[in-house]
Amino acid sequence: MRQWTVDAFASAPFRGNPACVVEPFAVWPEAGWMQALAMENNQAETAFLRRTADPARFDLRWFTPAEEVDLCGHATLGAAHVLLAELGSTAARLTFDTRSGPLMVERRGDGYEMDFPADPPRSTAMPEGLVEALGVTPVAVLAGRYLVAVLADAAAVRAVRPDFRRLATIRGEAGEAGHVIVCAPADVGDGVDVIDRFFAPGCGVDEDPATGSAHCLLGPMYAETLGRPVVRFLQAYPGRGGEIETEAAGARVLIRGRAVTVIESQLRA
Repeated sequence: MRQWTVDAFASAPFRGNPACVVEPFAVWPEAGWMQALAMENNQAETAFLRRTADPARFDLRWFTPAEEVDLCGHATLGAAHVLLAELGSTAARLTFDTRSGPLMVERRGDGYEMDFPADPPRSTAMPEGLVEALGVTPVAVLAGRYLVAVLADAAAVRAVRPDFRRLATIRGEAGEAGHVIVCAPADVGDGVDVIDRFFAPGCGVDEDPATGSAHCLLGPMYAETLGRPVVRFLQAYPGRGGEIETEAAGARVLIRGRAVTVIESQLRA
């Protein structure tokens, strides 16, 4: 059984967000084994695939080192990259059946385009403890699956140093506790429209380097703010960073990025 480590939302190795992708199964292994492997890998997510009768359709599950999660963008991108670039799939469009419904991925230029459910966040009151946990006061707070804290500028986003223990318990009106996006308009010269970061201590990931699911919220949010469907983001994880483009498409959001295989390994467990 093989496994690949893929840097997602990256155009070169050691950037973007690494995900482990396990060679597709015919039958699901025990959930405890998948969780143990995800803990052993110690990446933000490990993706597990199960084959179906349709060679262009797979069941897909994601595990952090701490738990199984309902949605993960970068590991979906990594899974598509493994199927198309490493395992030789000729499918024009891959479909992944997940806890969050069907997710579609296809090649686009030298990268990939993912078709995900949009989650436009709504304005909400400041949750108790958020300012203390982030160490900065947002200019606005919104909620969808995750909390979105809009900061004054890009420098404030880059400077955030959260108290992760406090942040892990904060939910407000968001769908999941301990999952917080911080964002602001990019500076002139950044080459993108928005700078963001994503903290997820609620599922055992203090900070995620490049997060597709976070842009299910940010894509439609900034499409409305900027008055155009296509928005370019830099997720400014210190030392890595992920380059993500979104296009608002009604109830869906198209999320675009590249991916690079860094490691191919053999599982013996």
